Amino acid sequence: MAQAQARTVEKESFAALLEESLGAADSLEGTVVKGRVVAVENDMVTIDVGLKSEGRVALKEFAVAGQAPELKAGDTVEVYLERMEDKNGEAMLSREKAKREEAWALLEKSFTDQSRVTGVIFGRVKGGFTVDLSGAVAFLPGSQVDIRPVRDISPLLGTPQPFQILKMDRSRGNIVVSRRAVLEESRAEARSELVANLKEGQILQGVVKNITDYGAFVDLGGVDGLLHVTDIAWRRINHPSEALQIGQTVTVQVIRFNPETQRISLGMKQLEADPWEGVEAKYPVSAKFKGRVTNITDYGAFVELEPGIEGLVHVSEMSWTKKNVHPGKIVSTSQEVEVMVLDVDPQKRRISLGLKQCLDNPWETFTDKFGAGTELEGEVKNITEFGLFVGLPGDIDGMVHMSDLDWNKSGEEAIAEYKKGDRVKVKVLDVDVEKERISLGIKQLANDPFEAATAGLKKNEVVTCTVTQVTDGGIEVSVGEGYTGFIRKSDLSRERSEQRPERFAVGEKIDAKVTQIDRGSRRISLSIKAREMEEEKQAMAEYGSSDSGASLGDILGAALKRKQQHDE
Repeated sequence: MAQAQARTVEKESFAALLEESLGAADSLEGTVVKGRVVAVENDMVTIDVGLKSEGRVALKEFAVAGQAPELKAGDTVEVYLERMEDKNGEAMLSREKAKREEAWALLEKSFTDQSRVTGVIFGRVKGGFTVDLSGAVAFLPGSQVDIRPVRDISPLLGTPQPFQILKMDRSRGNIVVSRRAVLEESRAEARSELVANLKEGQILQGVVKNITDYGAFVDLGGVDGLLHVTDIAWRRINHPSEALQIGQTVTVQVIRFNPETQRISLGMKQLEADPWEGVEAKYPVSAKFKGRVTNITDYGAFVELEPGIEGLVHVSEMSWTKKNVHPGKIVSTSQEVEVMVLDVDPQKRRISLGLKQCLDNPWETFTDKFGAGTELEGEVKNITEFGLFVGLPGDIDGMVHMSDLDWNKSGEEAIAEYKKGDRVKVKVLDVDVEKERISLGIKQLANDPFEAATAGLKKNEVVTCTVTQVTDGGIEVSVGEGYTGFIRKSDLSRERSEQRPERFAVGEKIDAKVTQIDRGSRRISLSIKAREMEEEKQAMAEYGSSDSGASLGDILGAALKRKQQHDE
């Protein structure tokens, strides 16, 4: 009886111990336990965690990011016990979940303390990237990778970096981290230190952050400075993108710094020698140089003589013959040209250049070949209210003034006979090289008929002429070879009562004295009155005097009688 009772107690104790043992094992599920590596084979690790059966874990779960796993039999490892037995009777173990459990505990502490954690970016997902935080997988949004947008994230993959935990939810297994927050914090610290030590003239290195039409913003490590387009280089730069690229590292000098507004002006060209020093000796006036056209404007073209040294060729100095033409029709950008230095102003950093001075002056060439009196043929290029412009050799124009078109016709009448494109013969009258003017004549190709008609006429000579027209102011008469003269009303007679134009009839012949031959206006003035007074004077001299006692009538009568007898 006693033995039976003892066996019963022993069975109950064993059952209790077994139940206690099994209960303890059950309580280990869902926890991290220590185990011993029994074997490593076929990419699987067999681990004994002190249960009735061993478990197996994939070897890759023991790998550290970027490194191959190093594990051998006998090593002690921590694993996560998911279940006591699986369908194969083996314990279900996980190294990944063990690491995650360890990581979560540390991450929660870091999240509470707002301290940084170290992680490795290892993958890309929609909207961002995945980060390994020592076993726990976190999400890194694309906007939180860097302060500036990053086009290529390849250099960041697989490299341990600091992150800030923004949000975490253990129940859902969600962790959101930011690399940008760490960079901004470091940037703020660097900014404070940089601004405190910043001074004008300081040379720094920076990264081109942004490019605009007027310059580039350079990140100096927490603070931005403006590099104006005119301070990038001594040479002309139309747009900053010609010399800089976003992300480029550049060496700059602090030109101006305002501590109150914290505005920083930077320069790159200030680190190089000023090419304008000694420019007068390098580019003397009247010397010729070759340069490259860098910019064309309405008023001229800029020519680069060397990097940083530009001169302006004003539109008036571009061509001898092409006037009122846009510079872009004479030269083109990047064209190499020969220029002459006309003026140098180092204070204003200006050099005036001439393009046409390197070519033969067509006006001088024309003068050498065609002097005054030369006869040429050319095309009527243009007709104005004051004359004709005729094309001449050397691609230049000469002008025929309306007064030089015809000897007899008025300028208005003569110019109406010409049209643009006509071929005409001209005579060179005068060449003014300085004013770039050539005076031509068409009527000068023939002799002046007025000169021919008046060749035998002399002033104060008495001539016989024919009345051609009677007007209120006097009479027109034909003189010599049909040239027209005029006798004013007051010159029609010595007697006032006889100064009446209507006394004369067209076709009547009269004698008159030539009082003026005006070759400018091409007019002959005559006077009957002057002839009568001349005849009276001669009669007085020949037939009487104040001492003879003869009357004026007797004297004139005698003179007229003698003249009549002479004529008969």
